[in-house]
Amino acid sequence: MDHNNLYKLWLENATDDTELKTELLEIQDNEKEIYERFYRQLAFGTAGLRGVIGAGTNRMNIYVVRQATQGLANYINKNFGGGAVAISHDSRNKAALFMCEAARVLAANGIKVYITRELQPTPVLSYLVRHFSCKAGIMITASHNPAAYNGYKAYGEDGCQMTDVSAGMVYDEICSIDMFEGVKLCNLDEAIKAGTIEYVDESVYTEYLSEVKKQQVNPGICKGADLSVVYTPLNGTGNKLVRRVLSEIGVENVSIVKEQEHPDGNFTTCSFPNPELPEALELGIKLCNEVKPDLLLATDPDADRVGIAVPDCDGSYRLITGNETGIMLTDYILNCRKENGTLPEDAVVVKTIVSTRLVERICKHYNTKMKDVLTGFKYIGEIILGLEQKGKEDNFIFGFEESYGYLAGSYVRDKDAVVASMLICEMAAYYKKQGKTLAEVIDGLYHEYGYYYNKTLDFYFEGAEGMHKMQELMDSLRANPPKEIAGFEVEGICDYRESTNKNLLTGDESVIDLPKSNVLSCSLASDNAAIVRPSGTEPKIKLYLTSVGKDKEDALSIMDKLEESAKALLGV
Repeated sequence: MDHNNLYKLWLENATDDTELKTELLEIQDNEKEIYERFYRQLAFGTAGLRGVIGAGTNRMNIYVVRQATQGLANYINKNFGGGAVAISHDSRNKAALFMCEAARVLAANGIKVYITRELQPTPVLSYLVRHFSCKAGIMITASHNPAAYNGYKAYGEDGCQMTDVSAGMVYDEICSIDMFEGVKLCNLDEAIKAGTIEYVDESVYTEYLSEVKKQQVNPGICKGADLSVVYTPLNGTGNKLVRRVLSEIGVENVSIVKEQEHPDGNFTTCSFPNPELPEALELGIKLCNEVKPDLLLATDPDADRVGIAVPDCDGSYRLITGNETGIMLTDYILNCRKENGTLPEDAVVVKTIVSTRLVERICKHYNTKMKDVLTGFKYIGEIILGLEQKGKEDNFIFGFEESYGYLAGSYVRDKDAVVASMLICEMAAYYKKQGKTLAEVIDGLYHEYGYYYNKTLDFYFEGAEGMHKMQELMDSLRANPPKEIAGFEVEGICDYRESTNKNLLTGDESVIDLPKSNVLSCSLASDNAAIVRPSGTEPKIKLYLTSVGKDKEDALSIMDKLEESAKALLGV
């Protein structure tokens, strides 16, 4: 059905939400707006759904949520003969509504549903799936996207985001469902009264925090360390559980960024509530300049990622990148667990292919195995599942991705800003007792292993035209791969879509034993690198650059040349 006919169908049938009805009437004579809302259906993949809130098949609304959930219900009933699903939500606009709509659909299909009374972090949802032995989970979140967005993350029975196979099966079910006529719905209050839908008891969150605290490397070190912290939950879900775990491990001096303390789906203090971005931390830095803490913590709206800033030698506050936090945590955990005698012989650290290569050198130093996986924390979760199936889940030590996501322990299967915040504070206390700041720690690691500088560039391609442009760009790179970038010879190309690893120096070619993904990676001379991939959740292409220098100045100089050359290559 073309976009105009879909629009007419919605005008006739989208009567349950007055806001959507008003929006549809307002665009009645606007061909461009109608096309943007109806030219496609939001695709359901391993990341679930994500889009701008509004009317249409290419928007997030109750009808898209209902249809997706009916597809999930069909999948569960066909493959498991029933079961349970846990659902939660973050601080996004309409997030609680979407959670309840999904619960109504599942309950109407005979599936037991556990929902939360209030917003919770994404890792808590992962925990709930395993705690209640669910067949699936749903988290209503758009993570760090702008306020206009919302999303729907689907989890498998292992508490990890759905695999490609499972997501594909759910998507097939979704495509077979009429959005208005093919969805079963029950009354929310009646289902709660009947026990088909059940609220999660508060005691479960205490159990979750108990698992978080088991991941301490040096229990008790924060007590008496006089560690001072500024914390901002960026108007999201981290406020209660992050503050609670810090208090329970002995971090008492915590100052909160008041403007960002409470849930607010409009995110009025920062347009992109993303701890990767300096502007999201501006209010936190302002408070740091007033109270002079040892550390700034900032968790994103669904509290699965955390960013930090630390005092620098000149008295200012230095933003630490996601890679740098991953470097420091990897070294801290491996070093202390080796000293404590708790590091397994077959210890495993996992990172994504776009994360810093410096971690490989650290793991080698501690005789620890390092695994590379595709971008997306679900792939780290799959490594944990594989270890669990062998009875070796305790061999998983730490996993991280450069986009500020970290996990220690196997109690959840997604990145967790609650445990990461705890470990970062523990690490800061450990080094404070040695008279070191975290800025001095990362600089010391660079001095020891080499200065690896990483930079991520985002290039946005909005709308239908943008999606086509991104595909054309990736096709062009595959057809005409570069021979050099910024004067550095391209020594190897990994094409993760084609599963090929080509050594251009020797001519050898090997198979990449990872799921297929639309990613191209160029290994350059002197361990420099460039990786390009379209985002799986946003209308943009991401470019990951690595420069390696003898010191910071050298690495920055190389990075400038890489950035200029790579942009020219992409035509942006």
